[in-house]
Amino acid sequence: MVRSRPPTVVSPVSPPGSLSLQFDGCVADIRGALDSVRSHLAALGLGDERCGAVEIALAEALNNIAEHAFARRPPGPVYLDAEVEGTCLRINLVDLGCPLPGQTLPTGLHHDLDVAPDALPEGGFGWLLIRELTEEVSYIRSGAENRLTLVFSLE
Repeated sequence: MVRSRPPTVVSPVSPPGSLSLQFDGCVADIRGALDSVRSHLAALGLGDERCGAVEIALAEALNNIAEHAFARRPPGPVYLDAEVEGTCLRINLVDLGCPLPGQTLPTGLHHDLDVAPDALPEGGFGWLLIRELTEEVSYIRSGAENRLTLVFSLE
């Protein structure tokens, strides 16, 4: 069994509603980061359904970082900043991994699921989930950094 390490809290004195974490971009550490975010959101009074939606989209984004950004190198640090802004939650993710292909977000298209099981695509559902569970998604490559922002409605 792979044990997750708790993420490092980057700023122990954060404004109310905000959270800053640093952890390695590997599957084991991602679980600990997701647990920290979910606990933080629950402490802010978000219901299970809203917490679950944020967790699913964030898990997809972080697993993409582990699987693709650090695919050809040892996992590096991932920085997560979450902040409540009015009725929205903004989560910024920064990593030093490989850029997204073409330095643009995948489209996350719907796939035809009415096909034989062996004709189903192996991947490509994660970006669709991320786009459907967020209000806004943006990505930029800045120098050696990938910067992904996920914005969620809290209503």
